[in-house]
Amino acid sequence: MMTSFISASPTTGSGSLDDFSLLGGPLHRLGARFGLVRGQDNTIALGLALGWLPWLVMIALAMVEGVGDKLFSLSVIAGHVRLLIVIPLFFLCETSVDAKLREFIGLIVRSGVVPADQSPLLENEIARTVRWKDSWFSDAVCVLAAVALSIFAGQLHISGRTSSFDPGRVIGDAPLAGLWYWIVCLPLFRFLMFRWLWRIALWWGFVWRLSRMDLRLVPAHPDGAGGLGYLEVVQMHFAALVFSISIVVAASFAEEISTGRTVFEVIYPALAITIFVDLVLFLGPPCLFAFKLRTAQEKALSDYSELAARYVNAFEKKWLNTTPDEPLLGTPDLQSLADLGNSMAVVRNMRWAPFSTRLVISILGASLAPMLPLFLFKYPAAALVEALFKKLAGL
Repeated sequence: MMTSFISASPTTGSGSLDDFSLLGGPLHRLGARFGLVRGQDNTIALGLALGWLPWLVMIALAMVEGVGDKLFSLSVIAGHVRLLIVIPLFFLCETSVDAKLREFIGLIVRSGVVPADQSPLLENEIARTVRWKDSWFSDAVCVLAAVALSIFAGQLHISGRTSSFDPGRVIGDAPLAGLWYWIVCLPLFRFLMFRWLWRIALWWGFVWRLSRMDLRLVPAHPDGAGGLGYLEVVQMHFAALVFSISIVVAASFAEEISTGRTVFEVIYPALAITIFVDLVLFLGPPCLFAFKLRTAQEKALSDYSELAARYVNAFEKKWLNTTPDEPLLGTPDLQSLADLGNSMAVVRNMRWAPFSTRLVISILGASLAPMLPLFLFKYPAAALVEALFKKLAGL
């Protein structure tokens, strides 16, 4: 259970190991006051309210103006996606990730990855993170960044018809609904986006400082990552955030392509950049342990090689160079030799970053999936079905 804000300084105070969380801040407390946060860490209802209620107001204003049909076209699809899908996904992600973060902290303490003498340092880092994620200052900076981006979006040439304010277009298309979207809905979305970027920065900072501690990594650990293997599970729960980033990019390009403001081929470099950014953001934290894991592996290879040499020499002396008194069949010496070989193999195959191809595939899948419908602009569904039928029929 997430506790309240810890006021201790990062150098002198400490936080309970159960306090670690990326949830918090003024918006979280306001949602809890209105009953939109369940059990202190389930914020899905808050996300639905922040996304769907402004969307309903926008639709109502458009209906009053008699221009509701203009809001349901492909040229403004990104506006609907931001409110109906992406904002709820932000809060779905924070709800699922937060529970895994606490499990990870508890696991590395219980398993001894963080030794007892390092616990005060860990508690100080938890206190530091809790203080920053609960502060008003960070949310205020995110609000200012959202407002500034909304003001200067036109000069930045951000992709998407609904990404920047155009007074002429707003007045001509849907005055009230358009103003509501560009003055309220879009800045709200950008505030929540910057809020998530701040939380990612906090998580990166915490993991970096954790990687600098004197950790007790076990190179022969079955997870193949010295005991840090659960970090991959944590990172996989960021998939909803990866998906939300990609779906905004895809919807923005759908607006551009449908209105003829850009060509289909422009999505290829955009897709490559999106995948690169996602991989850096969500594979980066595990990679911060690479140097420490490599050092632990090298030391373990030296130690296990020395142990293996002593054992093999004793094994040969007992079983090969003399006639042993006990029968070879059923002796535990053979099983011990095999176990030692297995341990050496685990050490040799130890990963330098606590993640596997599963995490890479999940990030790539979440990045690519929203982009696939864009190919219907270049390859219409009817033409694809016809071509497939001809291939199958041999025509």
